[in-house]
Order: sequence, then structure tokens, then C-alpha cells
Amino acid sequence: MTEKGSASELLSQAYERLREADLQGASARLDDALAADFESEEVLFALACAAWWKERLERLDGCPSPFERGEFVLSQWKGFLAFQMRRPGEYDAARYAFKRFAFQTALREFRTLGPEDSESWEPELALRIGRCLKGSGDFDGALEKLEGAARERRDAPEILAELADVYALVNEARTSKALFREAFFLNPQRIDTAFLECPALVRLVEHVRGLGFRSPELEEWIPVYGSLLGVFSVKRELKPIEVGRLRQSVYELENEVKENAERRSLLTPRLINRYFWLIDHYINAKEDRSRIEEVLLKIKLMDPNVHKQYVA
Repeated sequence: MTEKGSASELLSQAYERLREADLQGASARLDDALAADFESEEVLFALACAAWWKERLERLDGCPSPFERGEFVLSQWKGFLAFQMRRPGEYDAARYAFKRFAFQTALREFRTLGPEDSESWEPELALRIGRCLKGSGDFDGALEKLEGAARERRDAPEILAELADVYALVNEARTSKALFREAFFLNPQRIDTAFLECPALVRLVEHVRGLGFRSPELEEWIPVYGSLLGVFSVKRELKPIEVGRLRQSVYELENEVKENAERRSLLTPRLINRYFWLIDHYINAKEDRSRIEEVLLKIKLMDPNVHKQYVA
């Protein structure tokens, strides 16, 4: 067996340990892989990732409960994504293994909560377990957990967005698009896009970011451009009570945009998205064209560029 072959085998063993959330075992095999091939860029990348996680996880003892420890690990995942971006290279196997490690580590913490403890953390716990199962590659388990949570909390955008993400990953595009549209309508600010993996949604977020928007405005513009670019193209008919709530929401937002200049950059995309929903309702209900034109004019006055793309 050649030295490089030995290093490759040791890397595979390290990645298997990571998938089992065994960072210490993985690090030992990575050290052996470096001794076998000290010039391997992949080994050096994996060692850097292992060191990054080791330093972060040393802080876990400061978290008093399993829920907070799991939450801490998930919060570090976003930092790890930024760390990876600073180290370019085709190391897909390593990136996937550390992803599995992060979500399996968080999942292990969440699952140590007893029934009496976990009840007090619902539905936050269901969301996080579903997110961890998705990140670990268990899409069936994630669907089961998130669907149950969504039945209990139909008004929770963060749960609907995670559920939409899993549906996208199992190639249920139509259901995914409908749920994403619903989630971002309810409240974009409660959706953490760093945990979403749907390729179309990721591209949409990057497109909006490329236009110069940053949080919290970025999240509000996602459903606007999701409609313009066809990502949120699956729509449903509104119930009469929902139409009433939509109109009331539009009325309140119109007044707030006029009266609160400091929040206008945040409220404008939110109002435009509701205009889109109102137009969709008018079309489905076969309302007079003049009502649609009235809303289109409001959009044009608020953002001529969005109006141009919408009517194109």
C-alpha cells in the first residue's frame, strides 16, 4: 500500500468517525493521515476544520441544559460556513462529513432531553430536531418531525420553511414552492436562511444579496424576488377570512409606510409582497380588472423597477 493510499484510507475512516459525531477519533485518524502524506491539501483542510470545531466545542460546558448545548452547536454551524468559504477547494467529502458531524452533535444534545423537559421546549425542539435530521441526511425522519410540528403550529414560518426545504431535497418541488411562499409571507424575519439548502432558494438568497440588500431587509425582499423569478410560483386560493386579514394587513402597512420613515426600507418589500398576494386573489376571484390596475399602480409608485419586472 502506498503512502497516499494509506492517507486516503485514513481520511475515509476519519470521515466515518465524523458522521458518528466522534471528533476525537476523527482527529486521531487525520493526524495519522498527515503523517502518511504531509502534502495532502485535503488532509490539511480537514485538520483545520477539526481544530475549528474542537475550539468551539470546548465552550459547551458553559451551557446549562441539553437544549442550550444543541442550540450552541447549531449557532456555530453558521460560523463554520463562513470559515469554509475562506478556504476554497474541492473537498466535498470533508465538507459533507463535518456537516454530518455538526448536526449529529446537536441532535445528540436535543435527544438527551427527557419527556418532562422536552415538553417545555416544544415546538422549538421539534423544529431543531427536524433541522438536525435534515442536516444529517435523514430526510424521512426530518419530514415526519417537521410535518408533525407544522400541524401543531400552522402559523410558524420557521417550521414551514424547514419543511419546504426538506421537500425540495426529496424532489417534491411543487409542495416546496408552496410552503416557501407561505412561510415568507407569514414572517420572513423568523426564517434563518443559513440553514436552508434548497438550491433554488439558495440561488434566490444570493441574487437578493447581490442586489445590495442585507439583513433584515434582505429577508423581506426574498419573497418579492421569489415571485418575480418564479421561485414562489405555486399559489393557493385564499379563504374568505384570509382575504379579510390580507386587506387589513395591507391597510395597516400602507399607513405605517407613510408614518414611519425609519422603517420604510423594511416595510416596503413586505407591503409589495402583500400586493402580490392581493393581485393573485383578484385574478383567482375574477375581480374587475380595475382593482388589479389599482394595486399595480401602487407597486409602480413604490418601486418602478419591481413593477416593470412584475408586468413584463
